Amino acid sequence: MSYAPAGGADAPADADSAGTRAARRRGPGTPPPRAEAVPGVRQIAGLRPRADVELLDALDCHTRRTAAAWLLDRPSTATRQACLQTLAGFLRWLQAVEPGLGLLAATGDHLDAYCEQARIGALTVGVRNPGRALSGATVARKHRALSSFYWFAWSIGAIRQGDGGSMPADEPQSPTITREERRLLRHGASRLAADGRVAEAVAVALIEATGASVASLASLTSEDLHAAGHGSDCPLVLVTMRDDRGDVVTFPVPTWVHPWLRALSSTRAAGDLLIRQGDGQPVSVDWLTAALQDAGSAGGILASRAKLLHPRKLRAATAAAPA
Repeated sequence: MSYAPAGGADAPADADSAGTRAARRRGPGTPPPRAEAVPGVRQIAGLRPRADVELLDALDCHTRRTAAAWLLDRPSTATRQACLQTLAGFLRWLQAVEPGLGLLAATGDHLDAYCEQARIGALTVGVRNPGRALSGATVARKHRALSSFYWFAWSIGAIRQGDGGSMPADEPQSPTITREERRLLRHGASRLAADGRVAEAVAVALIEATGASVASLASLTSEDLHAAGHGSDCPLVLVTMRDDRGDVVTFPVPTWVHPWLRALSSTRAAGDLLIRQGDGQPVSVDWLTAALQDAGSAGGILASRAKLLHPRKLRAATAAAPA
């Protein structure tokens, strides 16, 4: 069996499209050649509904041109249409929860919060059916599209550090997690398990080893664990989960995590969520962030560094780690 690589989940699916590669060659701060030719979304053929188009065109000139350039960089009219609706929905939510914050000033935390609310059905604006939970695949598509927008904006210099903007939603922020800190994080996960916090230990270990997203961990069941070979005594060594594109990928599980997985899966019925919060709810960004920070502190990472641990940063570090 071949294993899918853990890296690449943080980079948006179309982040390396032809237009974005060209933007990088032009260098930061250089506007895409079509952005000035098409100053607004309404000049792009085939986009609807009108309310979404007008919403983006009502933004300041810099943001409006950036959004139009990003949409033009999409490979087809259908993709542009889907991206327009996603961006407009996110913008409506952003304006409702944080009035006055510009679209280009949103951070990865805003994207995480928006997608988490979409997943649990807590959105009241920016969706066709307010209060209705969206499927994991739909949420992943929204997150991927929005990450692509911020990646594109950063790549052309529309967003810069220090001027009120943010880096791309999934771009690792400085300082990055070091190899030694990852070793201490694994040690900290062992300390959590020893203290009876097995679910948190497994979550920390899996995101550190595989770069899995929070949504992927939240949907794992005992049926996603697979033994190599045959026999009841054979250790669990493989875990399957869905990546940001909704594709099923398989990862080898580190040997030191096997006893925790056995202990956790033994308490779950078939189809039950493998990793749950203390109140029985699925894994959330806040819960996993707290688990990472607790594991970091327990493992000996400096407190000033442990408090910076975040699932997005660890995913980026895993993707960048040498094979």
